[in-house]
Amino acid sequence: MANGSLCSVLWCRAVACAAALVTVDALLVDITYVESAVAKGAVCLDGSAPAYHLARGSGSGANSWLVHFEGGGWCNNVTTCLQRKHTRLGSSKEMATQIAFSGILSDRPDYSPDFYNWNKVKVRYCDGSSFTGDVQQVDPTTKLYYRGARIWQAVMEDLLAKGMDKAQNALISGCSAGGLTSILHCDRFHELLPVGARVKCLSDAGFFINEKDVAGVGYIAAFFNDVVTIHGSAKNLPSSCTSSLPPGMCFFPQNEVKQIQTPLFILNAAYDSWQVRNILVPGIADHRGTWHSCKHDIDQCNADQLRDSEMIF
Repeated sequence: MANGSLCSVLWCRAVACAAALVTVDALLVDITYVESAVAKGAVCLDGSAPAYHLARGSGSGANSWLVHFEGGGWCNNVTTCLQRKHTRLGSSKEMATQIAFSGILSDRPDYSPDFYNWNKVKVRYCDGSSFTGDVQQVDPTTKLYYRGARIWQAVMEDLLAKGMDKAQNALISGCSAGGLTSILHCDRFHELLPVGARVKCLSDAGFFINEKDVAGVGYIAAFFNDVVTIHGSAKNLPSSCTSSLPPGMCFFPQNEVKQIQTPLFILNAAYDSWQVRNILVPGIADHRGTWHSCKHDIDQCNADQLRDSEMIF
């Protein structure tokens, strides 16, 4: 599968994560643009201000915070980043000004009994690096800004000023690329909050496995290395990982989780069909289409293919 195709499928996965949260009874929450971030260079791929949606907590949840990071894959070169630049994954100008909060973000105790009255935030994703990038120079031709780490910091500062600095309980979460965000920034998030606060992290479908594809090529490892390189992410990844491994390897949670000090919950499918389609059998590794039916429907797999699929789970 070409890099652009991988990004497209990742975007679809993010849509599925978002769709899983939506119900007819969802709470509609307005967007907040962090305009003050622009002066700090904390901007989306197109240079627009970062954004989030905040639903205020109440009662016993007034000093508790759930911060959820949107997913949406990554861009790993100029071409794929330009493809995102004028979409909601690269510009806050293209984001919906109001979105539905449901599932874990719901304000209904029957849907979200643990978090319904917490302060709930959905941080929009517009940098393409799981909030890790920081390149000062902007190419005058492409006018692409690689500033994910600055966005993360600016959004956190804005939320702290709105009461998160008094948090007694806090949970950082995310889906897909947002789930990776919650892993990479888990301890950093904890460090921002008051001493004594109960802080935990949740990654939903964000545990990506470093395995070679069926052609024997480390496709996903090369892809993540490209992401880290173009976004200048190395300096913003946990030093406990980058001190012993190439920075691109630190996008794989298997190289991170043992060093994370904050309680971390991992939620991933026992059989992750997305990883089969995009890590084990990316299109580029299956020129003859031998895996085409199998990777889209496990019932179509033969014994050898099932054995190969089990290698990454």
